[in-house]
Amino acid sequence: MHPYEKFVSEYAELYRQGRKLSLGGFPSAPKPVVAQDASTVLIFSPHPDDECIIGALPLRLLREAKMRVINVAVTQGSKKERQAGRMEELKKACDFIGYELIQTRPTGLEKVNVKTRDQDKAFWGESVGIIRDILKQTAPKVVFFPHVQDWNSSHIGTHFLVMDALRELGSRFSCYTVETEFWGQNHQPNLMVESTSQDVADMVAGTSFHVEEVRRNPFHLFLPAWMQDNVRRGSEIVGGQGEAAPDWTFATLYQMRRWRNGAIEEVLPKGRTLPCGENPAGLFL
Repeated sequence: MHPYEKFVSEYAELYRQGRKLSLGGFPSAPKPVVAQDASTVLIFSPHPDDECIIGALPLRLLREAKMRVINVAVTQGSKKERQAGRMEELKKACDFIGYELIQTRPTGLEKVNVKTRDQDKAFWGESVGIIRDILKQTAPKVVFFPHVQDWNSSHIGTHFLVMDALRELGSRFSCYTVETEFWGQNHQPNLMVESTSQDVADMVAGTSFHVEEVRRNPFHLFLPAWMQDNVRRGSEIVGGQGEAAPDWTFATLYQMRRWRNGAIEEVLPKGRTLPCGENPAGLFL
């Protein structure tokens, strides 16, 4: 017997114990006081639950930079019989984590995918207009949305929805763009953000409010392991090939750029890491 047998078996036991934990229903996490004139952050979530899964940096912007974080529910899922229920779960998750919430439509946008963009331009244009108006009304400093190869059709559709809305706003509008990953890896991340154990615990708890989804697939329990693997990937993909991994336990990878003068522009000359203890507001100066 070698010591890694115990190491791996304890991982497996933690997962088994996690399957027994309650889902949602917890008191809200402590919320910081956010000034009325605080900068705004928008998360364009393809589905209810994405706001917590990819939320490491938004959560730090809320808690450490005291920025106003608003989750935009782009869709409420494709199953019409579940759309109202998913919105109720989302409201509870956002209240727990501390995010404000905007609905696009009473049941969310429909057919948010590349096929609709290519074949039903009128319908797609209406959806783009809704996203454009949200951007205009909130004037965010930072916008989060999935990267173009995030596998799931609604995630990829949300990428194009936000990008098309930015193009309609053109040179009149500027913001930082932060592209997220979950279902499909982004092969060009340039930002690795560390999370504390407390933040990760709150992200897991927040995801658990999406009760029916995590009963189907308990991805809330896989979130810590995924964030550990991000340290492995990010140490070289963001830090540089052959670089040593930082002494972190949890991280999330993003691609950070900026929309300015009617186009996307690079803002990081090389990969950037954001450790715990460094104010994340410094990314967006």
